[in-house]
Amino acid sequence: MIREDGSFWTPNMEAQQAWDEQAALCDEIWRYARNELYLSMRFLDIALSSLLFAPQPGEGPVSTDGFVLNYHTESLMKAYEQSSVRVNRAYLHMILHCLFCHLDGRKDRAKEYWDLACDIAVEQLIDGMYYRCIHIQPSMYRADIRGRLSKRCAVMNAEHIYRALQQMELSEREYERLVREYHVDDHSGWEDPNGPKSRTRDRQKKWDDNREKMQAEIETLGRDPSDESKNLLEQVRIENRQKYDYRSFLRKFSVMKETMQVDTDSFDYIYYHYGMELYGNMPLIEHLETKEEKKVEDFVIVIDTSLSCSGDLVRRFLTMTYGVLSESESFFRKINVHIIQCDDQVQSDRLITSARALQDYMEHMEIRGQGGTDFRPAFTYVDQLLAQKKFQKLKGLIYFTDGFGIYPSKMPAYETAFVFWREDYSDSDVPPWAIKLVLGPEDMETI
Repeated sequence: MIREDGSFWTPNMEAQQAWDEQAALCDEIWRYARNELYLSMRFLDIALSSLLFAPQPGEGPVSTDGFVLNYHTESLMKAYEQSSVRVNRAYLHMILHCLFCHLDGRKDRAKEYWDLACDIAVEQLIDGMYYRCIHIQPSMYRADIRGRLSKRCAVMNAEHIYRALQQMELSEREYERLVREYHVDDHSGWEDPNGPKSRTRDRQKKWDDNREKMQAEIETLGRDPSDESKNLLEQVRIENRQKYDYRSFLRKFSVMKETMQVDTDSFDYIYYHYGMELYGNMPLIEHLETKEEKKVEDFVIVIDTSLSCSGDLVRRFLTMTYGVLSESESFFRKINVHIIQCDDQVQSDRLITSARALQDYMEHMEIRGQGGTDFRPAFTYVDQLLAQKKFQKLKGLIYFTDGFGIYPSKMPAYETAFVFWREDYSDSDVPPWAIKLVLGPEDMETI
């Protein structure tokens, strides 16, 4: 068909023009939502600009893979007609998923409960932010769920909520109601098993950088503890905290020692074969009978048995340690480990010489103490063991505690690490000569 101006026109061209106009309108909706969020939360500037908009025809849920915000044009326009606030919340909902690494957090967790925990964590956070552009009065049901979770969660992040949901043993009906209440976006694009690993690494690095910059921005703009960004800042600090690998840390407490073991790495088969051919039964080179290996041999584990440490908590920590001790390549066949229980005084000392002995200790362990917390008696006792030559070469001491105590005034002659157990990930000050690790619940689970 030819128009009056002489140009060609087809029905397909008209459909394409209508689609282009619809996509352009939806693009404006997202830009308007982004601007409203930015005006209220300037610290989200970089994060809000980190997703490209990808329209699709028809109706369907919104979703993101950390790079692109996917949406259906008809669904978006209907949602915007009903409430621009809900569009703003959906945008912020997906941004927070990315900032808090929810897309990469499934790992070995149950997918259904992890997805639900992530949605609850994000929506609870948004519900507590009283900006006009996103505020909707939470339902009584949401208030009830928040109260039930707060009794089980020291921090309302996805990891804690995930564990709490599993402990609650939800019926199918309760689970489905929670999904309906908190579902906002589709999570199918979070993981791509056929995608390159480099893409996942790039996504992680991108949002790690965004989160660190966001923390700096909030701390710069923050005015007082009552500021609406307080809860968000707390979550960001938790996610930005230094992550610890307890296995790698424990391996640092190692010494170099020769062991009676054939060293195949230094053996040259060419000279061996040449000698056997030339002299009959006289090789020019033989296997070395010793080999240098890094092995943990002598160290001390001190367990805080004050009132703040439960027996279950101590067993979980020792289970982590046993997991490393039981690896044949990490330790000498005979080890020399002292497990000391101490509150405000040394309560017991058990010498462990093998991984099996440690397992037996855990199975029959009795917590002694339950008094106050004082770190000094344990160090005094270890110094006495050194004077009595109970160690060949003491590499270090690990002090497991979840409380605050009195530190020694002088630096000991061996490396010292304080391993703090904190459900709320709160930090602790230690002397400059000590190593500090802060382990959260998921750190215990991954060992």
